[in-house]
Amino acid sequence: MADQPALARLHFGREDAERDVTDGLLMRGGFLPNAAYRAALDGRKMLIIGRKGSGKSAVCMRLMADDAGHGGGRVLITPDEAAGEEIRRFELQGLPGDSAKALIWRYVFAVHAARHLVGHAKEAHGKRPDSVKALARFLKQNGEGPDDGGWLVERLAQAARGLQGSLSLEAFGIKASVDLAQSPSEGARAARQLEIVERGVARAFADLGCDGVVHGPLLLMVDQLEQVWSAEPDANSMVIGLLLAAKHTAGLYGRSVRFALFLRADIYDSLSFAEGDKFHGDELRIAWTEQALRDLALARARASVGPGLTEEQLWKELFPPTVGGEEITAHLFGRCLPRPRDAIQFLNACVEKAWLEQGRDRITEADVAQAGRQFSQWKLQDLTSEYLIAHPFLRNLFPLFQNTGYVVTRAQLTGRFEAAASTLHHDFPAYANVLTLPGVIDVLYGVGFLGVRRGNDVVYAGDDGLPVQPHETEFQVHPCFRVALGATRAFDLRCYQPQLVDTRITSGTLGAAALGNSSLNRDDRLLMQLTRSCHSIIAQVGRAVGVTRDVRDEITVQVDRILHDVGCIPPGAAASVGVDVDEYLLATAHYFTTLAAQLRAGGMAETTGIGDVVGRVEEEARRLRRSVDGAYGSSGSSAGY
Repeated sequence: MADQPALARLHFGREDAERDVTDGLLMRGGFLPNAAYRAALDGRKMLIIGRKGSGKSAVCMRLMADDAGHGGGRVLITPDEAAGEEIRRFELQGLPGDSAKALIWRYVFAVHAARHLVGHAKEAHGKRPDSVKALARFLKQNGEGPDDGGWLVERLAQAARGLQGSLSLEAFGIKASVDLAQSPSEGARAARQLEIVERGVARAFADLGCDGVVHGPLLLMVDQLEQVWSAEPDANSMVIGLLLAAKHTAGLYGRSVRFALFLRADIYDSLSFAEGDKFHGDELRIAWTEQALRDLALARARASVGPGLTEEQLWKELFPPTVGGEEITAHLFGRCLPRPRDAIQFLNACVEKAWLEQGRDRITEADVAQAGRQFSQWKLQDLTSEYLIAHPFLRNLFPLFQNTGYVVTRAQLTGRFEAAASTLHHDFPAYANVLTLPGVIDVLYGVGFLGVRRGNDVVYAGDDGLPVQPHETEFQVHPCFRVALGATRAFDLRCYQPQLVDTRITSGTLGAAALGNSSLNRDDRLLMQLTRSCHSIIAQVGRAVGVTRDVRDEITVQVDRILHDVGCIPPGAAASVGVDVDEYLLATAHYFTTLAAQLRAGGMAETTGIGDVVGRVEEEARRLRRSVDGAYGSSGSSAGY
């Protein structure tokens, strides 16, 4: 309501397109026409391919609801499990599985086109030529009329019986016992019957002059195939048959019919068939950039709050301008997989934390952080569900990345995988050929869980069509999953623990007597040596531009902690406050040695410059030990940083 705060009205829509049409924002300005929508509308592309949640069904729902440009009619086919089972089980003697399933899909398309023509002829043309009357008789004789019971399961079963036996073709002047009985096989007989039906439909289109110019073409759409798909061969044949049938039917009916098949990327990419190369020109893959998601979020926010909402108001007033020093949109959209569903879920979660749970009229940084933790858990669970059929072992790979750094090298992953390999092979014996280190890396990259370091960038699936190469050795867990895994630090480095626990130092209550005189004593010179060592390491880290920035930052954070710790010791007062400087330096040198060992064991490529960093850390550890042993000044200084 208008008297409510803007945040109370702010909503980014439903997560599924079906509900977003009925009670969401899809038809109220919350849909941005994208390349997939325009390509399907214009008939330029037949295959709209995208990951789960990428907006395929939103495009489909919009096309169904949008009258513009489609006066020829629209039909949406969404098989449920029962209908999918009918198609998967359909076989014809004499035909391979793909070809048999293509026939039943062609029959489905022909019947839908015939039903459209029978209604369209009367409504748009005011007449029914003989070819259309023949279609009406065919539909009635075969129980395919608009009032002849349920669709899709019952009619698929009936279609299967007709193609495997005999359709009633008297409407086209054909007796089932004539000619067809001489067909050499069940498959040939079914193909001959179907050709007669398709010719009848093509003739009706021609007689009405419906060539997509005077009236818009009939748009036949198929969506939600993932509901009936499995990794079994007959399920793949069902999808391949659909592709073959759509291409055949589009060629047969010309400009009178268009197709839009909405397929999940993992399903389409799993297909392998001889004619697959003929579909590349029909493909359009949905891809979302951060800017496109920002535009979508603003459009949906305006659809809920009001058209006057500005980008400034949304991202700097309703949302906090920054979170943890990071600009708000970079924080939000950088932690989503690049698809609308993820963005909608994260944004709505932020609103709910602030308004529904706290009653605030502004979202705070704490709200975003809390929503981010919940969202990360959701996405880790959703990734498992999304790929449950193709990669049922996926959930069992996540422990390899729990409570560790989100930057992981091939060397680190090798050790972790070898420890888990026997259990994985025991639990998933059918996938032993995939459950190798290269196979696991390919799977995790393909599903968007891991990104690969290329130059100074981290590339995730969808950003680059190139798969992971054998020479690539550094990977990162996607920010979307890091919180849920407890992998919020870049590298699994041992944190430096401050050694100073004296309350007088930490509270700043030192008296004048404790400060001593201003001249430098041995302790002061040792502490200055430690400070120089820290700055020398930080300088070397800064020069290692090939090392991932997050790893460089993590090393710098730990060394800065040492500098801060040293800074708490007043000059000339170390002994007065109970600090044994010799032990202090030796403990720090030991930390440097451990740090160097961890960096070396991390397996980062020498070409990144990590070797120089490790060498400098080890050198400074040795220098500190020599200083304590009384050799201070004999090895030179750490100048040059």
